[in-house]
Amino acid sequence: MEKYTKLKELVTSLEEDIAKFYDKGNQAAGTRVRKGMQDLKSLAQDIRVEIQSKKNE
Repeated sequence: MEKYTKLKELVTSLEEDIAKFYDKGNQAAGTRVRKGMQDLKSLAQDIRVEIQSKKNE
């Protein structure tokens, strides 16, 4: 459950940069969003592996 909480926090933390990129065209914010999305992808994969492992026990 701890990883899921981190996932939600990461999504929330990206909200401001997403708004800056789409609303104001801030390119640096776009770079931060892309990095954050990559972190989200990795964290989501970790959660998937953990769930599959518990399911197979």
